[in-house]
Amino acid sequence: MFFGEVELEAAAGAILAHSEEVPGGRLRKGLILGAAEVAALRAAGRDVVTVARLDAEDVGEDAAAARLAAALVPDAAGQGLSLGTAFTGRVNLNATGPGVVELDVGAIHRLNLVDPAITLATLPPLHRVAKGQLVGTVKIIAYGVPEAALRAACADVAGAVRVRPVVMESAGLILTEIPGSDPKLAAKGRRAMEARLKALGMRLSEVVTVPHETVSIAGALRVLPGDMAMILTGSATSDLQDTAPQAVRVAGGEVFRFGMPVDPGNLLFHGRQGGRPVIGLPGCARSPALNGADWVLERYACGLAVSDADVAAMGVGGLLKEIPLRPQLREPE
Repeated sequence: MFFGEVELEAAAGAILAHSEEVPGGRLRKGLILGAAEVAALRAAGRDVVTVARLDAEDVGEDAAAARLAAALVPDAAGQGLSLGTAFTGRVNLNATGPGVVELDVGAIHRLNLVDPAITLATLPPLHRVAKGQLVGTVKIIAYGVPEAALRAACADVAGAVRVRPVVMESAGLILTEIPGSDPKLAAKGRRAMEARLKALGMRLSEVVTVPHETVSIAGALRVLPGDMAMILTGSATSDLQDTAPQAVRVAGGEVFRFGMPVDPGNLLFHGRQGGRPVIGLPGCARSPALNGADWVLERYACGLAVSDADVAAMGVGGLLKEIPLRPQLREPE
């Protein structure tokens, strides 16, 4: 591709590289210059203009962006994505429903190494998205790219970006009370968790409040409706053998792990009971701010397993914004 200044007489048919002010208006960059545009530039006092001119083996920015997007998303419905129309070398990939972003990171790295002018930017892996949210954007940052480079970028990238949809419809919530606890805290927790479920397209099937005792929590858990069970305790869980984890075991379930390397969110436990996931929520879940419970909840909601290795890996990037309502801050003032 040629890029540089040319005499106006040689500009017809070329791509205008930079927007130009002319009498009566403005010529937008990327415009193919015709006789009228050249005359307007001459009337503006220009003798030369900066243009781009594609070589025979080049593919224009919009056509290149459309081809790369199509290669990435050959099955839009199956990948939970919609493709925008190519414009100024860009095609956006938007979620068609709530879920979490799944990426073939290696394929995306290889794509972005082919040619600096051929790019794909995405949200982070397993980031939660809502319907219509931008998941990724293909951008050709030159007016054209070589056909060979585009072909290489399009190779082996099918399905590299997708949204795993939410597969659960509902979740039940158990709140526990301790003597002297403020009812406002329980209400705050309910509102926060209901909002989280709503963002995932799920409903809160039932909320049960019980004393902070193993037998009471276990009894509530056995009959709690919902595809997932959540427990938000009035007293923080401090050990794998503490009240709420023990209640899961008494109810016939198992606890996979207590504690996670995400802050806020350290005091989360999770397991399984009655064939469904159980999440023991940390106290920070009463706040709508992002915390470790969000990452576990979102994965379970989308039908993903949450292994010990998965939770351990959350430590990288797991230092989240502080939540002021916590009783003990990381860095006290």
